[in-house]
Amino acid sequence: MSPFPYRLVATDLDGTLLRSDESVSDRTRDALAAATAAGAAHIVVTGRAVPWTRHILDDLGYGGIAVCGQGAQVYHAGEHRLLTSLTLDRQLAGLALSKIEAEVGPLALAASRDGLEGEVLMGPGYRVHEGPLPYVPYEDPSELWSAPLTKLYIQHPTLTDDELALAARATVGGLVDIVMAGPGIVEILPLGLSKATGLSLAARRLGVKAAETIAFGDMPNDIPMFGWAARGVAMGNAHAELRAVADEVTTSNEEDGIAVVLERLLAG
Repeated sequence: MSPFPYRLVATDLDGTLLRSDESVSDRTRDALAAATAAGAAHIVVTGRAVPWTRHILDDLGYGGIAVCGQGAQVYHAGEHRLLTSLTLDRQLAGLALSKIEAEVGPLALAASRDGLEGEVLMGPGYRVHEGPLPYVPYEDPSELWSAPLTKLYIQHPTLTDDELALAARATVGGLVDIVMAGPGIVEILPLGLSKATGLSLAARRLGVKAAETIAFGDMPNDIPMFGWAARGVAMGNAHAELRAVADEVTTSNEEDGIAVVLERLLAG
């Protein structure tokens, strides 16, 4: 067998490592374990903030570093502590939000608060995805701004995710970053923040370089991570924007797409 060609395997969670029921297949677990045994580190890089990620990492027996909150949080899963955390300037976010609404009309809002136990607040009209992830509904808009935030989520009653992200980016692209992280998930982030930001910080802690990294993802928010890593692999279910910049397209998250690639690399 040839040696495994990468020292770091970076995987997104939703639509990539996780299947639709939020589980990780035995085949994918085995492939990641084999890559780790061959000398590579596995790092999760997700848009989810730590409170929405921790239970998955615990289930995987994951004790290393994870990048959460679109790169805002570098989290040590084994020690259950934040190593770095970047927050969204609330005054700037409020200005950006007002400019977007002036352009496209009223938006439904949600927000992710900073910290290990940071709550996700959801406002009136925000469409909640089915599943076990906890959130706190709010009615008073002032609650949204009452504590440090890592991100805002925005939804429009008629525009598609692509249309909303495009309009928001054109309107406030110089103030904040706008990313599409999944179905119904368009986010306002600190300017310059991306998964690549957090991944580069985490890789430095591990003593690994971009040239030694392979990354897996499925949505446009994974594009910066693909740009940073030596090789970017899009899942078969990936958004067209990510597929266009990927070095390779594997099978879907439901068909063990990560394992398909890792098994091939492990076999040389």
